[in-house]
Amino acid sequence: MGPTAPVPVEAKVLLPSVAARSGWASASPLEDATATDSGRRNGKKVAAPAPLTTTIKEAASAFLANKRIAVTGVSRTAKGHGRNTVYTRLRDRGYEVFAVYPSADEVAGDRCYHSLIDIPGGVDAVVIATRPEAAEATIQECAELGIKQTWMHRPFGEGSVCDDATVYGREHGNTVIDGGCPLMFEPTADFAHKIMRFVFTRSGNVPKTV
Repeated sequence: MGPTAPVPVEAKVLLPSVAARSGWASASPLEDATATDSGRRNGKKVAAPAPLTTTIKEAASAFLANKRIAVTGVSRTAKGHGRNTVYTRLRDRGYEVFAVYPSADEVAGDRCYHSLIDIPGGVDAVVIATRPEAAEATIQECAELGIKQTWMHRPFGEGSVCDDATVYGREHGNTVIDGGCPLMFEPTADFAHKIMRFVFTRSGNVPKTV
C-alpha cells in the first residue's frame, strides 16, 4: 500500500477550543458561558448588568392601582399630621383604606387596627408613616403577609424612610418607594402636593427611581 495522501488543509477539523485559540472560529458556547460567568470574555472584561429600576411615576401608578391600602402611624389627633391627610384623602377618593396604630381603636371616625395582620382580608399595599425606626418591623410584617408594595412617607426631613427597611423589602421582592407621598401623584394629587413633588424631587426627598 502506498503512502497516505496528506489531508488538505481545508479538510482539517479543529476542536472548538483549539479553533478558538488559533483564530479559526469563536470559542465554544461552553467556553463563552464560563468566560461570561467569570466576568471576562475573550480576554476582555464584561460589564455586569445594571440593576433593574422603575421610575417613581411608574411605581406610584402601580401602587395607587391597588384598592385596599393600609396606612400605618395615623394619629388620633388629626391636626398637623400628614399621615392622617393621606388616610382621609385615600378614603375620600374611593379606596378601601385601613388605619393602623398599635394603641388606637378609632381614627377619623373609622376603626383602627393594631397591626396589619388584624385587618380582615388583608391589604394589597401599605403606606408607612411611622418613625423610621419602626419602618423595618412593618416591612418584615409585609414580607410575612405577602404584601409586595410599600411606600415610606417622606415629604420633609427623613420622614419614615429607613435604609435598612428599604434593603430588606427589596431583597424580599417588595417594591419599596422610599420617599415622597402618594398624594403627590394621580389620581390622588392636588395642586399643592404637585408643587411639593416638584420641589422635593430636587431636594432628594422624592426619589426619581425605586
